[in-house]
Amino acid sequence: MSMSLNPYLIFDGNTREVVHFYEKALGGKVMGIMAFGDMPADPDHPLTDDMKDRVMHAHLKVGDADLMFSDTFPGMPYQPGNTIHIALHPKDETRAREIFSALEDGGQVTMPLQKTDWSPLYGQVKDKFGVTFQVNVPGEQPQ
Repeated sequence: MSMSLNPYLIFDGNTREVVHFYEKALGGKVMGIMAFGDMPADPDHPLTDDMKDRVMHAHLKVGDADLMFSDTFPGMPYQPGNTIHIALHPKDETRAREIFSALEDGGQVTMPLQKTDWSPLYGQVKDKFGVTFQVNVPGEQPQ
């Protein structure tokens, strides 16, 4: 089975600060930071100015490891230290659906598997032990 996984850390509006702190402390390299405002506008879900500046996704490379980060939406529950997800990256959609189905057994789907701007299939599920997984089939990478 070909799949990678990495920790995905969630913060409440200070992700940029966190990423740059870990970059310096761990000797990492920022591979990219994307704000929610960088995504195409959705008239059904308009973003506030505060939300546009929050980090949707950040990627820090530390040696051979990948750390990924995001901010919450304003007003969403947030408890420091209890905000680590595990991101799974199966190569094909069939395997992603199998993994997602197994994890949702006794758990709770927080975002159903669906096509996104960055992936042909992405979803989030909290398993029966309270661990949140992001299942993400890698999309085409821009050249």
